[in-house]
Amino acid sequence: MVIKATRRKEPMGTVAKVISGYAFKSAEFCESGIPVIKIKNIQLGEVDCTEMQCVPEQYLSIDSKYHVHKGDILISLTGSHINQPNSVVGRVARYKKGAPRALLNQRAGKVIIRRPELFDSGFLFYQLFDENVRRDIAAFANGAANQANVSPSQIESLNIQLPPLLVQRKIAAILSAYDDLVENNLRRIKILEEMAQNLYREWFVKFRFPDHQHTRFIDSSLGRIPEGWEVSVLGEHLIALESGKRPKGGAKDLEFGVPSVGAENIFGIGKHKYQSEKYVSYEYFEAMRNGVVKDGDVALYKDGAYIGRSAYFRDSFPHAQFCVNEHVFLLRTTGKRLTQNILYLWLQELDTISAIRATNANAAQPGVNQVGVNGLPLIVPPLDIVEHFHKLAEPYLALIISLAKRNEALHRTRDLLLPKLISGEVDVSELDITIPEEVAA
Repeated sequence: MVIKATRRKEPMGTVAKVISGYAFKSAEFCESGIPVIKIKNIQLGEVDCTEMQCVPEQYLSIDSKYHVHKGDILISLTGSHINQPNSVVGRVARYKKGAPRALLNQRAGKVIIRRPELFDSGFLFYQLFDENVRRDIAAFANGAANQANVSPSQIESLNIQLPPLLVQRKIAAILSAYDDLVENNLRRIKILEEMAQNLYREWFVKFRFPDHQHTRFIDSSLGRIPEGWEVSVLGEHLIALESGKRPKGGAKDLEFGVPSVGAENIFGIGKHKYQSEKYVSYEYFEAMRNGVVKDGDVALYKDGAYIGRSAYFRDSFPHAQFCVNEHVFLLRTTGKRLTQNILYLWLQELDTISAIRATNANAAQPGVNQVGVNGLPLIVPPLDIVEHFHKLAEPYLALIISLAKRNEALHRTRDLLLPKLISGEVDVSELDITIPEEVAA
């Protein structure tokens, strides 16, 4: 179906300008202050605000074009794997509502709309987000494979669709509706995570479990604990502690195969960056003895800058079949006095993370080994407490995964619909669509 409204293509530079961020010096970064968006923060479709470096507040006085506000479109201008659709170079993200005020670092690009009377920023974002357009941006890149660059002027030379403004806003409204649903689910996931962790903390840290008022407390090597509870070590409750591997020379840039998850995807429950995955061949996967993920596995980031982070792979999320590489431990419990649910929630506690990091004996290349992980001390409750806790916590954790799966389905649907809307294959010109105020602004 061909769209009825008149369409044309023009170089993006006729309606928008692309700039590179401010050239901050390494010595100017500090632990607190104004967050700075670097290339690594520009993920596919979103800005990752969890690990942002800062500069002193005096830098708020720099040119306003380097300030990042809600709705701004950001593009990574430097990266690697220029022939891959999910390469670092050419990644496009939009700064979301509620994110902190921030400044833009060099080689992180920002799009500035020149002709708002002709072009809608939301429509431009989704057009740039289209996989085919991102491939075109990556094709501009020059330099070595691990340090490829694209210039603002090259991006401005892209020929882009320029339908009537009302059509643009209708398309942006349709696509943003999917993203709004995703954001709502993410908020629900955050609340559920907090509820599960707070429940764990009440029972297993503060020992305020049912009928605790009538429980006698005794001294232990880890302080006062309820009678009937025991001080143990993690290894006594595990049936598996194993890491994965990759083919010699690392996972190749295969477009198909079995997903191989690395440390970059070890950051909680119901969270996964599909664009960060690599693949191993089916033949290689079938020959793996360790590192094949089983449903319910808890994963631990074992070496690198963020040792101690963990993830929970369950209910076929993020995949029904996948593996991990050599930077990740998989942990499986006996399921008796330590379940996978309790193990995951225990690993999320700051004291546990600190204990894991304390086992690191190599400052040059941080990492933990099996001996250190197996020897981690913990307090285990009686079986009846474990079973009671499971009944209360399981619905929270299961719903988190269910919402994460819905979000992935929403992303897939949006990405299938996006090129059809942008190209005009799907006609929206006659549709009666309510355009949200933010889209129309």
